[in-house]
Amino acid sequence: MASAETIRIAEHRQARIDALMESVPAIEDKYGVTIEVVEYPAPEKDYLTKILTELRAGNAPDLFTAPRGQDVADMVAAGYLAPVGDELKAWDGYADLFDVAKALVTTQDGNIYVLPAMLNVQQIYFRRDLLEKAGISTDQPKNWAELLDRAKEIKEKTGAYGLMFPAGVTWGGGAFGEGFTYLIMGSSTPQIANDDGTLNLTGEGIKDVFGFYADLINNDLMPVDPLLGPEPWIIPKYEMFPAGDLATTTCGTWCYIYDWGPESRNPIPDVTSAVGTWAVPGQNEGQYVLVDVDSPWAVNAKAANPDLAKKVLLELGAVDATVAYAERIGNIPGRKGAAENADFQKLKALVPIHGNVDNGVFLKTATGFSVVSEGVARATEALLRKETDAAGAQEILVEYSRNLLGDEAIK
Repeated sequence: MASAETIRIAEHRQARIDALMESVPAIEDKYGVTIEVVEYPAPEKDYLTKILTELRAGNAPDLFTAPRGQDVADMVAAGYLAPVGDELKAWDGYADLFDVAKALVTTQDGNIYVLPAMLNVQQIYFRRDLLEKAGISTDQPKNWAELLDRAKEIKEKTGAYGLMFPAGVTWGGGAFGEGFTYLIMGSSTPQIANDDGTLNLTGEGIKDVFGFYADLINNDLMPVDPLLGPEPWIIPKYEMFPAGDLATTTCGTWCYIYDWGPESRNPIPDVTSAVGTWAVPGQNEGQYVLVDVDSPWAVNAKAANPDLAKKVLLELGAVDATVAYAERIGNIPGRKGAAENADFQKLKALVPIHGNVDNGVFLKTATGFSVVSEGVARATEALLRKETDAAGAQEILVEYSRNLLGDEAIK
């Protein structure tokens, strides 16, 4: 591990590294510490694999992120994360955190292990310009049936794919966090973490969600071949959507900046006008947006100097530090005070979403969610390959989870 005078921080993707480096000089000056930024593999699945390998071996950096909220509970259960609740609640920035941010990181027993410096807000993004040109309604779909009908109309009138939900094994955690989660919260099984610590994977809502995927796939409404490739997000998100070959997709605030903004690899001109958003419709009624922690910072339970590491952790929650990430990644600062930051005010697509964060909903997590996430990826892979139907996909998820978590963990 690092010496007491050095804090090693894991980060991945150049945009994230650039954002982190903005905070490094001030932290080094404040604490007389040397910050060593360790670059990790860029894709989330590869990053998670490497950080877990190093945590198991006892040689991971002092500070690192959990890629998604769904990964935190299992890291806690494995003993990899140091508790930071006392320090966080004594921090002068704690009162400034959104209530939903606090709720997202507080475990059922009241402990806190990660800092919600950034949040992601997810909904459905559509090419407003293309739909209007084709005479297709851009009104908010009221339920799954209307969303599916809209996707069919898009395909019929434009030839473009009507709607994409991330799916398949190679997308990793995104198949769960950027796809399955959208639908499950509006189903008859809106939460899968039971109060007794078990997981509800046998509910009717699970099958209905997989049925929606099957409808998209079997009606040729979403691109399948790219989702079976090694980096499945590249073609649909960075090529097909900007080109108008895919008209609607799940996404988050980052898409306006990182995926399609002026500095992206394939910008959409006047993106905030050309691309609109819909809230996620429920299966039968109701609409909502999803909120989750985005790559929350954690302290290694085996950090050489945990007290110093926790001080550095809190500096990564400073408004300036979070705005640097918002500028480059497009996610939302977890602090309400970011609204008054001049640089954040320039991010016009993010400002109104930031002001509405506490109205979002979130999926409660529990130990075993990493397994469920992989099970969803495997189940949706089978749907993509047309090897099963909705009931079979649910069986894949249930059996995979039971094999790894035990029969008693699944209801």
